[in-house]
Parts: sequence; C-alpha cells; structure tokens
Amino acid sequence: MKLEKIVFLGAGNMAEALAKGLMAGGLCPADRIRVTDVSEERLAHFRKEYGIESLTSNVQALHGATVVVLSVKPQVMGALLAEIAPVLDKQTLVISIAAGVPVSRMEAALGEGTRVVRVMPNMPSLVRMSASALCGGHWVGETDFEMAETILRAVGITVRVSETDMDAVTALSGSGPAYVFYLMECMLEAARKLHLDDDVARQLVYATIEGAARLTQETGVEASVLRQRVTSKGGTTAAALDVFEKRGVREALIDAVTAAHDRSRELSKS
Repeated sequence: MKLEKIVFLGAGNMAEALAKGLMAGGLCPADRIRVTDVSEERLAHFRKEYGIESLTSNVQALHGATVVVLSVKPQVMGALLAEIAPVLDKQTLVISIAAGVPVSRMEAALGEGTRVVRVMPNMPSLVRMSASALCGGHWVGETDFEMAETILRAVGITVRVSETDMDAVTALSGSGPAYVFYLMECMLEAARKLHLDDDVARQLVYATIEGAARLTQETGVEASVLRQRVTSKGGTTAAALDVFEKRGVREALIDAVTAAHDRSRELSKS
C-alpha cells in the first residue's frame, strides 16, 4: 500500500524504528516522512541520519499527512490530542503506539469520524523483529487496518485483537522481552558460577534462545512437545526441569504475566 505522507508526533526509539523499517523496506522514502519532538537533539538526529523533515510544531507537521502516528509518552497524550484536534483532517488515519491509552479516549478528544488504530508493539522493533497487536475504533475500516498492518510489518509481525485483549497483549508481548532478558540474566549468572568464559556463555545463550524460538515457529510444533523431545528420562535436561517444577517456576511465570495484565488494566483506567 502506498504511503503518501506519514507523520510521527514524537521522535523516540519506536518512531525511529518504524521510520527506518519503512525506508529499508521501500515502503516510504525519507521525503514522505516527517517527525516532531520537543527535543532539538532528537530532531537533529533524524535530519542527519535519515534526511527526514523534523519540526517542533505538531500542528505544522500535520499538513498533508495521510497517516499520523502518535508516538509520545502516555502522560502527555491528553495535551497532544487537545493540540491537534482542531486541525486534524478527518481523512487522516491516526495510529497510536502509546501504551494504555484506550481508543475511546482518543476518539472523544479528536472528534466523531476520526479513524483511530491502537497498537501495542514491543522492544524488538528496534531490530525489526517486533510482535505487534492492533485494534481499531468505531470508524476504522478494512483499508485502515491494512494500512496500519503495512506500517507495523516494516518492523516485525502483527496480529489483530479486540481492545479488551490489549491488557493481555501488554502482559504477554509488550512486557515479554523483559521476561526473556531475565531468563538470559539467570543463565549467564549460572554460567559464571560454573566458571564458563563470559563471551562464550553469551554466544551460547543468545543462540540457544533465538534457535529455540525459530525452531518452534518454523516447525509449528508446540513448545510443550519440543520440550518433551529434548528431555531424556534421567538426563541432564530432566534434572534441570525437575528443579523448575519443585521450585514452582511455572506457577511463578504464570502469576507474573497475570500481574502485568492486572497492572495494565489499572493504568488504562487511571
């Protein structure tokens, strides 16, 4: 799908990842991308590194935009919506990547007929391996969904969900990279206790986690089945997994994701 002019209001890491992905994938050249931010340093970075038009004025940046991506922190979203509402063209598709801001709040601020798509991307978008979920508001049509998906696929995979599932998405994939990083930390700490060279351990841990994820994805075999296949009775893997079961690691992980879900619901309401 053709992107005539995409504007990022907020020039943070996620906006940069999306802009880079769009350019690298040939979906949108730099001269059809515009960014705004309060930081002159970030604006200068976009100009120097990518040749992207960078402004401090959100209102000015919206001129001619076919898609606007709200990429600011949730706590400043209210002020941003109030600022752009009077000048936003109803033909402009609005995509929000601000965590915890419901579609209804954005629609109420921007006015009837505004097409709003809410997205929950995650940190691996920085290396074009994001897992993003999106949902749409009252006036979003199929073409709007396809446009949003085209943009998000520039940095990874995307799925459609209902907004009622967004808190679960936040807990699972939004916060999910932190769970994996935590596991990596633990594995590396164990390697140090076993006197394995740090560089060797890092290479093995990173490749093991990436390989396990890719094996599950490419074979389509359930993780539980693959776990059973690699676990020989009385072997080393069985000894490790036995400790997990005795220490209640499974229950702890499930409780952790549930806690993240509950906190996401609290933040969405506040």
